[in-house]
Amino acid sequence: MPTSNLPAEPVLSEELPVAEACLRNRRPILDVLGRYVPEDGFVLEVGSGTGQHGAYMTEHLPGVRWRPTEVRSRLADVRLWHQHTNNPRFLAPLELDVTQDIWPSRDADVVFSANVVHYISWREVECMFRGVQRILKPGGLLILYGPYNYDGQFTSEGNVELDKWLRERNPDSGIKDFEQVMLSARKYDLFLQADEEMPANNRTLVFKKADMV
Repeated sequence: MPTSNLPAEPVLSEELPVAEACLRNRRPILDVLGRYVPEDGFVLEVGSGTGQHGAYMTEHLPGVRWRPTEVRSRLADVRLWHQHTNNPRFLAPLELDVTQDIWPSRDADVVFSANVVHYISWREVECMFRGVQRILKPGGLLILYGPYNYDGQFTSEGNVELDKWLRERNPDSGIKDFEQVMLSARKYDLFLQADEEMPANNRTLVFKKADMV
């Protein structure tokens, strides 16, 4: 799906919550999503943060429907972006905790999540994979953006500092090993299709759900 010839960036309201990380990473993520998301695909975003990604992606990926989700305490920010965007393909946000048994949406072509895996525990990552398995269409994609370790090693000093900060706020969180993420996903019929290099020592991992499970 082409993403070139992007229009000028809109002027943002001072009342909107803004995540600087999203401002930095949204264009590289858009370039990757443009290669994988079906032109009329339905994307469920897990952990939407402020909601900026959904607003940006639906502006630049015509035809894509995007459903943001967040935990209850973060939903207000996403609702502000949803109201500001006023795009019918940027759907109203839903409450979602990855550990809940029943997710509020089904039959997604793509599940997308940015900068969530390293913020949560391994138990929560497993719960997320289980939930994705249930709601993703056969042959659908799980796309995960964020930092990962390889062969048990950090890929940058910046990631070392990020991991330290994460574990200080939650000892069960932290940057995960790529190999363990891949093996964990397999248990839920999610098989790695691509490992895309991204700016600032991040990656985008693309998993495909088995066609028949």
